[in-house]
Amino acid sequence: MARVKAGAAANPAPPTVQRVRLRFAKRGRLRFLSHRDVARSFERAVRRAGVPVSHSHGFSPHPRLSWVGAAPTGAASEAEYVEMGLTREVDPELVRDAMDRALPDGLDVLEAAVAEPPALADRIDAGRWRLEIRGVPGADVEKAVAELMARDSVTVIRVTPSGRKEIDVRAALAALTVEPQVSADAAAAAAGSPAQAPDCAILTAVVRQTTPTVRPDDVLGALAVVADLAPPVPVTATRLAQGLLDDGGDLVDPLGAAPATRDRPAGS
Repeated sequence: MARVKAGAAANPAPPTVQRVRLRFAKRGRLRFLSHRDVARSFERAVRRAGVPVSHSHGFSPHPRLSWVGAAPTGAASEAEYVEMGLTREVDPELVRDAMDRALPDGLDVLEAAVAEPPALADRIDAGRWRLEIRGVPGADVEKAVAELMARDSVTVIRVTPSGRKEIDVRAALAALTVEPQVSADAAAAAAGSPAQAPDCAILTAVVRQTTPTVRPDDVLGALAVVADLAPPVPVTATRLAQGLLDDGGDLVDPLGAAPATRDRPAGS
C-alpha cells in the first residue's frame, strides 16, 4: 500500500473559487427537523443535484457548507441561510433550482446570491418571528405583552445539557406587537358559515441576537412570568426574516447589497 508522504494532504480537494448564499424555508412537518437533520439533507441534496461544492481536506472530507442562526427544532422558518463553497463559478439561480429540486418538500430554496463581503454572520443581528397563540382571549394576550414591554428586564430559566441558564428576554426584544384580533365567530359570521376555530392572537416579535439566543419559547416563558399567560395548546412559531436591524426597526436583507457601515459609539 502506498504511503502518504509526510506533510502531504491525505485527500487533496479542488480549491473554492466561488461562494453562494441561499435562503431557504423550513415548512410543514419538516419544522420538526433538527439542525443536524437539515444539514444532512443538504449534504445529500448537493450530491444528488451535482452541485460542484468544494470539500474539506483530510481523510474524511465534508461539503463546505456554512450555517448561520438555525431555527430551533419545532419552529418553521421562511428565512434560513446557508453559504456553500463551489469549485467553479455557477449562476446562483442554477444552484437554487438544482438544490430546490433535490431537497424534500418542506425544505424549499427561495433565493440565491453570490457571496460578497461582509460575511453572512456579520449581516444578521436580529430576527422577526410570528407567534400564533390559540385558546387565550386577545385582551389577555395584549395585557401580557404590554406588561412585558414595560419592564426593563424579564429573566427566564432555560435548562441546558450544561446546566440552568438565566436569559434576559426583555433585553433581546426590539419589538413585540399584537395584530388586531378578529374572533372566529366574527370571521365565520362575515363568511356566512359557523365558527370553526377558537380565537387566535398573532404576535410579531423582533428579537436581537444575544448569547444565548432568545428563542420563541423564551418569549412565551417571559409572558408567563409577567402575566401567567399559559396557552392551552402549543404555540406555532415561524421565523419570517433575519438581517441587520436598522434604525427604523426593519431588517436588512442578508442577500442584498453590502449594508452601510454603522457608526460606532464614542469609546467603543
